[in-house]
Amino acid sequence: MKKKRKIVLAYSGGLDTSIILKWLQENYNSEVIAYTADIGQKINKKKILKNARALGVKNIIIENLKNTFVKEYVYPMIRGHALYEGVYLLGTSIARPLIAKRQIAIAKKYKAYAVSHGSTGKGNDQVRFELGYHYFGHKIKIIAPWRIWKLKSRTDLIKYAKKNKIPIPKDKKGAPPFSVDDNLFHTSTEGKILENPKNRVPEFIFQRTISPEKAPNKPSFISIEFKKGDPQSINGKKLSPADLLEKLNIIAGKNGVGRVDLVENRFIGIKSRGIYETPGGTLLMIAHRAIESVTLDKETMHKKDNIMPIYAELIYNGYWYSKKRFKLQKIVDQKRNKVNGSVKLKLYKGNVTIISRITKSNAYSMKKVSFEENKTFNKLNVERFINFHKKKLK
Repeated sequence: MKKKRKIVLAYSGGLDTSIILKWLQENYNSEVIAYTADIGQKINKKKILKNARALGVKNIIIENLKNTFVKEYVYPMIRGHALYEGVYLLGTSIARPLIAKRQIAIAKKYKAYAVSHGSTGKGNDQVRFELGYHYFGHKIKIIAPWRIWKLKSRTDLIKYAKKNKIPIPKDKKGAPPFSVDDNLFHTSTEGKILENPKNRVPEFIFQRTISPEKAPNKPSFISIEFKKGDPQSINGKKLSPADLLEKLNIIAGKNGVGRVDLVENRFIGIKSRGIYETPGGTLLMIAHRAIESVTLDKETMHKKDNIMPIYAELIYNGYWYSKKRFKLQKIVDQKRNKVNGSVKLKLYKGNVTIISRITKSNAYSMKKVSFEENKTFNKLNVERFINFHKKKLK
């Protein structure tokens, strides 16, 4: 008997990917390997195993990638101060490259001929997944159900699920739900009432952050220590990358920090509105910029600021593994070995204030900056400096 070919599906255990799993079995006469990357999202392992087994899946892989995700993807992005369109910390964008990489690795390990994902035909994630697939396994076939199947509506999906005895959660039986993505770095919510930009965001949308109005009346203080540009500890306690980010998420979330309401320009040309919560990431971004301000020279800092919009857009568009992003990362990390020290922050009702910056670096000179007279700064040189730049006005 001829062995069935194999497909590796990025599987969440939910309704949509369960429908995709069944559809792949029916339309490709293949064995489906269900792959779940645990990068800190809300995950129900029992549900994943139960739903996949009910559909006849023998090989179900759930892989803990939380530390890898934070250390090798989030931290390099924080070092680059990446903000898409000025505010978005790229929480969804940075997760897809890792999942794609591991999915292809699983496909190669089990000699699968194809990989599949559940991204819709209007979103950015299909691009991010598939560019990652191509980079690591350009000969492996990509199956994107939402672009090719005949299921066009929520009603079609529900009918298909009922026909194939796929469990339908009560909240999925009515109107299309909010589109939610979450991982250790962020949570995003799109769809329904949010689609009209004139609508106010209802408070129940937020999952990680308390309303600033309901945040504690007393501020929280937190100190983040950095070594070679990456956070190492909180308030003197060294933590793993995953534990560190998780702790920052809790502290920042309780203080109403990290909310963004953004109408963004998607890579494929559609505008969309997203509600993003990145509490711990917001603290890391502020603290990292603060420690760089006292450890790096002006030229290096400005060079990083100049490339940031390009760097951020490459990540947003799915080019994490591109030559251009690798090249920019080298610029970002050029002097990261100098970025050492700690930053103390005050968190209060959605606001973050820098309290102190402590470092052994000599990039910041107390003597030169002092208003007291000293011999370390020659004021006569300033006149020559101004005269030189006068010529550039002509």
